[in-house]
Amino acid sequence: MEHSHRQEHTDGGMVVIQANLDDMNPEFTSYITDLLLAAGANDVYWIPIIMKKGRPGIMLNVLVGEEGIAAMEQVIFAETTTLGLRYIRAECHRLGREFFRVETCFGPMTVKVGYHQGKVVQFAPEFRECEEAARLHKVPLKEVYEEVRSRYRSAAGPLV
Repeated sequence: MEHSHRQEHTDGGMVVIQANLDDMNPEFTSYITDLLLAAGANDVYWIPIIMKKGRPGIMLNVLVGEEGIAAMEQVIFAETTTLGLRYIRAECHRLGREFFRVETCFGPMTVKVGYHQGKVVQFAPEFRECEEAARLHKVPLKEVYEEVRSRYRSAAGPLV
């Protein structure tokens, strides 16, 4: 099993940028999510909401560091129908992380491992790699996902 350099946990300030949208085609959300992540967002999520006058809408939430606000604004104003944004300051604690490559019957796959106080507390296969392998090998996604988890457990030993 190959591994990369461990990133220690980080604490620090982040900003949640929010916009409520009731006049945008919801099919655009996955495209916009990809643009925001490519522009440096740490996380992007959408929440269905009921707006004034009982209109259904969606709330965009983008988590980003202070230095990334301008890039997020550029994407949001260009790609959505919002006329304004809210900014909520947040303190975040992120686990230390390490990425491992494990050999599987589907080829080498990446596993992201989360550490807290030096101990493994989370691990998960890289989802996009699992999707690609499932399509390529014409097998269920859950089969690929479990194969990668199993190979990581076997390689990591009693830590997990």
